[in-house]
Amino acid sequence: MFADRECGVVMDEKLDRRPKGLGKRAWLTTQFVRRILRTLAWSNFVRVTVIGRELVPATGPVIIASNHISMLDAVFLWGALRRRAVAIAMAELWSWPVVGWLVRRLGQIPVLRRDSESGQSALSQAERILRYGGVLIIYPEGRLVAPGEDEMYKPGVAKLALATGVPIIPVGTTGTDRVLPMRRLRGDGPKFDRTQQVTIHFGAPIDPADFDDPDKLLDHLRQRIEGLRE
Repeated sequence: MFADRECGVVMDEKLDRRPKGLGKRAWLTTQFVRRILRTLAWSNFVRVTVIGRELVPATGPVIIASNHISMLDAVFLWGALRRRAVAIAMAELWSWPVVGWLVRRLGQIPVLRRDSESGQSALSQAERILRYGGVLIIYPEGRLVAPGEDEMYKPGVAKLALATGVPIIPVGTTGTDRVLPMRRLRGDGPKFDRTQQVTIHFGAPIDPADFDDPDKLLDHLRQRIEGLRE
């Protein structure tokens, strides 16, 4: 057994294997898909503005936490980063054509909603990503939130940050819900509207060492993310 000083995670050397999401295959797939996304961005296929990307550390473990308003959120956020990243995502994606292949190839982390055992497994896998100095994307609301709705943040992100000492980068995402609206909100409108403006706004890191309680950290994170959406 050994303890990682940076993240405070104790692991068994015999069982400790580099996460799939941080392997060479995931890296090659990331480079390929991001090249496609950047080409689309340069061609103004969808108008995307990225603010504060330089606030994401170039090396070392970090948690990226954002609001969740569209199925496209992860695509734009993941594409805006300059580092490979592993996201905790709904397990249903693993059964989708093409998308299922991609999330497996990228080593993303599946989680079943309202399943505590699945949630614990996802957090355990997330710790390993951070243990290896990786970037973890997480959506604290745990589901898509429509305009006018309010969803309590799940405590996992705060517990993970406090347990590992890894900083959280808050992100405010806007416009993705107009590019790809939720099915129940589309009405007679378009399923996909590429004329809409998308903004990905990164904020300054939150140091979990400044908080002695997960609820206080969670409340501060929510305030920061909401401020970045304005």
